Amino acid sequence: MGNGATRTLERVAAAMGELESAPIEFQATCDVAQGGVLLALPALLAAGLLSCTARLYQLPKGFYGIESLFLLLGLMALARIRSLEQLRYQAPGEWGKLLGLDRIPEVRTLRAKLKLLCQDLGRAVRWNAELAKEWIARQNATELYFYCDGHVRVYHGDQTALPRHYVARERLCLRATTDYWINAMDGQPFLYVNKEVDPGLIATLKQDVIPWLEANVAKTPEQQRRLAEDPRAHWFTIVFDREGYSPELFEKMRAKRIAMLTYHKFPKQDWRSEEFVAHSVPLAGGETVTMKLAERGTRLSNNLWLREIRKLNDSGHQTSILTTNFQGPMATLAASLFARWSQENFFRYMREHYSLDRLIEYGTEPIPDAILVVNPEWRKLDSQIRSKTVPRSRLAAQFGALALSEAPTESELHGFQQRNGQLREEIQILDVEIDKLKQLRKNTKHHIPVNSLPEEDRFTRLRTERKHFIDTLKMIAYRAESSLASLLCEHLARGADDARALLRQIFQTEADLTPDLAANTLTVRLHHLTQATHDQAIEHLLANLNATQTVFPGTSLTLIFKLGSS
Repeated sequence: MGNGATRTLERVAAAMGELESAPIEFQATCDVAQGGVLLALPALLAAGLLSCTARLYQLPKGFYGIESLFLLLGLMALARIRSLEQLRYQAPGEWGKLLGLDRIPEVRTLRAKLKLLCQDLGRAVRWNAELAKEWIARQNATELYFYCDGHVRVYHGDQTALPRHYVARERLCLRATTDYWINAMDGQPFLYVNKEVDPGLIATLKQDVIPWLEANVAKTPEQQRRLAEDPRAHWFTIVFDREGYSPELFEKMRAKRIAMLTYHKFPKQDWRSEEFVAHSVPLAGGETVTMKLAERGTRLSNNLWLREIRKLNDSGHQTSILTTNFQGPMATLAASLFARWSQENFFRYMREHYSLDRLIEYGTEPIPDAILVVNPEWRKLDSQIRSKTVPRSRLAAQFGALALSEAPTESELHGFQQRNGQLREEIQILDVEIDKLKQLRKNTKHHIPVNSLPEEDRFTRLRTERKHFIDTLKMIAYRAESSLASLLCEHLARGADDARALLRQIFQTEADLTPDLAANTLTVRLHHLTQATHDQAIEHLLANLNATQTVFPGTSLTLIFKLGSS
C-alpha cells in the first residue's frame, strides 16, 4: 500500500469498489512539514478551485476523492512542487496529514487520475472559461480593461517540428507554440488561447479574444443605459501592444462598442513641448508618478477618428498612444497602457515560480485540417527575394556614392563612367530577377490548409488538454497567492515584493494541526518565522483568514489559524 498508509481497511474497500472515496479525518499532529501552505486554502477556494469541479469532472470510485485530488494539485503549485515527478521526493505521509488522509497518492496513481480527468479534449478549456466568467464578474471597477498579449513557449524536444517563432527573451527564432493570454490591469489572469500555428495578434483578437469577451462579459443596466444614450460610450477596453495595430480592426471594434488602447505604430512629427502638462498619475500598483502628457485628435488611414495621447520623457522622447475610449481621463488612459507591464511581469513570475513553460506530458496530436499555415513555396520565394534585395541595396548605395573630383583627369572620367555603367547594369539585372520573383510570389498562395502541406513539411501539435488543465490550476494558485499578498502588502516595507517572498516562506514553514470534533474546528498553528516584523504581518493575515470562516472541504471543520503559541 506504500509508505505512510495506515487506513488499511478503507484502502481494501476502495480496491474492491466498495468505497466512493476515503472520508477526510484529521489527527492531532505536530511539526507537519510545509503545513503553512494550508493558510492558502481559503484563498484557493475563493478563487474557484472547487466551484466547477462537480459539474465538469468526475472520477470512478476509489480511495482518493476528486476534491482531495484538486486540493493536492493546488497546494502543490503554491508549495513550488513544479511537477508530478518532484512529488516523489516529498514525504507522502506529511502531505497526507494536510489533506486529512494517511498519505497522498503515488506519482503513477496521480498520473492515472489526471489521465481520466483529461481524456475529453476541450474540457479544460471549458473549465478555464467558466472560471474566467466568475473572475470577470467579480471585478469591482466600473471601467473594465482587458490586456491581451502573446507568450511564446519554446519546445526543445523532437516529437514534432513545430514552426519557428521569434522569442524576444532569447533573441532567437526557435521552435515553439504561442499562448495568447487575457489578463486584468494588475496582471491577474483570466484565460488563454493556445495557437500551435501563430496567426498573429490581430487575427487572434478578431477570431478568438473579441468573440469570447462579447459572449461572456455581462453588461450592467448602467452600461446598457449609457450605451443607448451616448454613441461614443464603450462597453469595455482591450489593451495590447504595437503588434495589434490595425486601423481596420480598430474600426470593427468601435462598431461593436469596444474601445481599444495601444501604441501608435506610425506617429508623425513630435509635438511642441509647450503642449505637455505635468499630471499626477496613480499606477496599478498603488504608487503615484508624475507624467508630462498632451492630447490631440487624429485621423487614421481609414478615416477613423480617435484620441492620440503623448507622454514626454526626460530625454525628450515622445511615446504616442491611440485609443477609442472617449470617456476616460487622459492620465488614467496613459497609466492603463503602461500597466501592460503587469502582464509581462506575470509571465516572468509564472515562468520562474510556477514553471509555466514546463512540458506537462509527452506526445503529439493532429492539427485540425482547417488551420492555415504559410505555404512553403511562398516562403521559399520570399526568402529568395530577400536574398537579392540586400545586395541590390548595397549596389544602390555604391552607385549613389560615386562622385568625381572638381577637375577630373581623362582616366578618372573614364574609370567613373565604366564603374557607373557596371553598377547600373548589375542593379538592372537584380531588378529584373526581383520583379520576376515578386510576380511568382504574387501568384502563389500565401497560406494553405495544414493538410495541403507536402509530406516532408507536415507537423503535429503538442498535446494540449493536460497542459491547459494544469495551467488553469496554476492560474487559481497565482490568484490565491495574489489575494494573500494584497492582505500583507500594507504591513511590509517593500509591498508586493516582500509579501510574495514572505508567502513563499510561509508555505515552507511547519505547522501543528489540532482538530476539535466537539467544536467542529481544525486549528492550524503556524510556527514562528525568522523575524518579529514578519510575525506581526502574519498576525494581521491570520485575522483576515479567520474572518472568512472557511470550512475544510469534505468536512464540517471550520479552519482556525494561529501563530506559534498565541
